[in-house]
Amino acid sequence: MSTTTTADAASAQLAPRVIPVHPDTGTAYGRPPPSYKRELTEVGAGTPMGELMRRYWHPIGLVQDANDTPRKVRALGEDLILFRDKTGRPGLVYPHCAHRGASLYFAKVEERGIRCCYHGWLFNVQGHCVEQPCEPEAGANSCSKVRQPWYPVQEQYGLIWAYMGPPAKKPVLPRYECLETLAEGEFIEADDSSIGGGGPQIIPCNWLQHYENLVDPFHVVILHSSFSGTQFVEQMAVMPEVKWETGDISVRTISRRKLPDGKTLHRVSEAGLPTLRVIPNPLIKRHGMVESLGWLLPIDDHSFRIYVVGRVREKGEISRMRSTRNGKYWDQLTEEERRTYPGDYEAQVSQGAIAHHSEEFLAMSDMGIVRLRRLLQKQLDALKAGQDPAGVSFDTDAPPVRFSAGNFLQD
Repeated sequence: MSTTTTADAASAQLAPRVIPVHPDTGTAYGRPPPSYKRELTEVGAGTPMGELMRRYWHPIGLVQDANDTPRKVRALGEDLILFRDKTGRPGLVYPHCAHRGASLYFAKVEERGIRCCYHGWLFNVQGHCVEQPCEPEAGANSCSKVRQPWYPVQEQYGLIWAYMGPPAKKPVLPRYECLETLAEGEFIEADDSSIGGGGPQIIPCNWLQHYENLVDPFHVVILHSSFSGTQFVEQMAVMPEVKWETGDISVRTISRRKLPDGKTLHRVSEAGLPTLRVIPNPLIKRHGMVESLGWLLPIDDHSFRIYVVGRVREKGEISRMRSTRNGKYWDQLTEEERRTYPGDYEAQVSQGAIAHHSEEFLAMSDMGIVRLRRLLQKQLDALKAGQDPAGVSFDTDAPPVRFSAGNFLQD
């Protein structure tokens, strides 16, 4: 007959319990519903990010998009009508006529403004009603009581810019050093084909998914090089040494690549406030200061587009910055080729209309994304405290904004 000593009993209590693990542990069963960071992604009026976005100017079209044919525009979740009266002044108005709500998309543009098709009320570029032809004495007494909702617009760098925020907080439309300093033979070119988005003009996912991509240099080595073949140039396939810096109005990504010829490619890119792409040409056609700037326009929570302005020497140079896959541009690829050779469009849109932030597992290589979210949150906090966000200036004599981005080759 066996006996158990006190020491044996104590050892048995100290021994770890072996809990059998089912081989199917870790399945998707019971996964909690995903969620996203609403304060960073949603851009409608009254939302935290929507109100922050409305403190800045945004491009809403090329200069030539404003003409005597009313044009539909959607920005920050709002539907609007863009036009240019016959005297040359651009206007941006709420689409439904203040009289009975007919769409001004069907209006006629005249010398003094835009005339509704329904009863002929005429509004100027600042929304003032200047004519009511069906009213006694042609509406002379009631015109002053009516105003069509409108937004201020300006023209610069070949783009139409709109300010959609509180009138008392309208800032100066900024200028940028890299677009003001032109070498001999250079000129400014604007492009609306969403260069840098990797796909069509309108990209069907949240703007933040692309904005965060700007501070992620490692995807260039994987997605744009080893996975889908060389979509830019071989130098961009070299794994870089990376560090990030947070400035007042941007997060800078500083990448150093040791090239096979013994030289070092020192590349600085920036994600600027509120939606700026300060990305040197990844085709590395020339070195020095960044050649172009891009602005993400959040169309709404589920789509965005990109406007790009750059210093060029030949017409169409901006559009030739597009990446290729299997030797083709995105619109030339078949569905099978897009699956086999994915790019930014496939990677970002496949995250969903709005990425599921609750399911992320951020790593050390995502430090730029963490810094960028913190910079945005800092602006949200400033706005909530009644302060002006960074990058907003009311000084008409302010110098052009300067960025440190560029491609620099070092021995």
